[in-house]
Amino acid sequence: MKLSLAIVALALAIPSATYAQDSTAVSKGEYPNTFSSGSANVSPFTNQSKRFNDWSISAGVGVPLLQSADLTSIKNGNGKNLFGYSAYVSIDKAITHAFGINLQYDRGETRQGWFNTKNAAPDASAVGARTQYDAISLLGDINFSNVLRRVDNHSPYRWALHGYAGIGTIAYRAYQKDGSNKQTLMTEIKPFQLGSLFFQAGTGLKFKVNRRIDIEGRLMYVVTGDDEFDGGGDAYSAINKRSEQVSDNFFNATLGLSVKLGKHESHLMWHDPLQEIYYKLDVLANKNQDIEVCKKGDADNDGVCDDWDRQLDTPAGARVDGAGVALDTDLDGVIDLYDKCVTVPGPVENNGCPVATTGPVVETETKLEGIEFDLNSDRILPSNTPILNNAVNYINSSTGSYNVIGATDTRGTDAYNQKLSERRANNVKNYLIKNGVQTGKLQAVGKGEKDLKYPECEPATKCPEWKNRANRRVYFEAK
Repeated sequence: MKLSLAIVALALAIPSATYAQDSTAVSKGEYPNTFSSGSANVSPFTNQSKRFNDWSISAGVGVPLLQSADLTSIKNGNGKNLFGYSAYVSIDKAITHAFGINLQYDRGETRQGWFNTKNAAPDASAVGARTQYDAISLLGDINFSNVLRRVDNHSPYRWALHGYAGIGTIAYRAYQKDGSNKQTLMTEIKPFQLGSLFFQAGTGLKFKVNRRIDIEGRLMYVVTGDDEFDGGGDAYSAINKRSEQVSDNFFNATLGLSVKLGKHESHLMWHDPLQEIYYKLDVLANKNQDIEVCKKGDADNDGVCDDWDRQLDTPAGARVDGAGVALDTDLDGVIDLYDKCVTVPGPVENNGCPVATTGPVVETETKLEGIEFDLNSDRILPSNTPILNNAVNYINSSTGSYNVIGATDTRGTDAYNQKLSERRANNVKNYLIKNGVQTGKLQAVGKGEKDLKYPECEPATKCPEWKNRANRRVYFEAK
């Protein structure tokens, strides 16, 4: 019976140990390692990219004490202080940092009654018993230290409190010795039968010696579900009538060793996700301090880095577009900073204002450049909104009407570019109307790639990207 249980346990353990190497990614030893509760590497959660060891083998020895029975191992019950022996071995699999499953084999012997069966009976009425048992069980393992770990606890840890509970099958032989000093086999239960099911639960305290080895002290409570486990004989014997309980239960105190399998630095059950989060936040904070904005600087202090500033000598105080070019709303050659008539074109000599005449000012063709678009896009860029808002003011102050003309660069087919230019023109027209321009003053026109600001950019590969970007534009033309 003992041999058969051991063979079954070994058969289940060998495949588990064989496939215990859980991944191909090896830790570089960076923070956090096993002693600081985690791993610094980040990878998708797949079998090929696991970051932790999650298999281990445990073994231990201990002392079982029959506590709830007709014959007990404890003096204040039906017996004296009698100590048996026990041993266990298990294959442990961590599912998460807080939960695992253990396949465990137990073997031991409890001693109960008024004397040790190895000794002679002290008197004719004394009864002693011993029970040899073998058991296989499946235990759930909860890591309470990770479940209950405080959010503000930044320190690493090497102690962990675990809770265990599970069910299994137990086989045993119960012997009794009375005043005649004759030892008798009272009950024998085979494994894997309905009556052989049992339950055990308890707690353990682990100490991490190093990345490979843990030491653990456990206290388990075993519920046999059997009134004959203590060696009292059948259920209606004189001994089994002394107490009303129908389950002979015992404590099992053990001291064990766990060996963690795998080639990673850390084991999953010692990993603390909170510690890893704190570490990553620290790394990000350090990286933010290292970010270098505007490597070439901003020589004219216009808020546009020199890396993409097209006008590196913008006068102080001038408003600029997204490319760092000073705004000239009426396109008369005088930037708005110096233009005394921002919305009406005029010569430079007259500070951007029209020369006085005897009649009303007649508007000539006026174009508003600089409303550019990303490649293959009709979305209005945030950098264009100041120019468009100026266009709203200009058109509203004018008595004329305007064509909103869209254009593209030379990439793409003619048909595609024509439709793209129409979408760009319509998007700008809708923006202006939405912001207060009368519908009747605007008409959207698409010219595709037939109206290049830089005609030499055909094909587009002949020009730098800023010229191609300038070709992707929308401008205004008085009718």
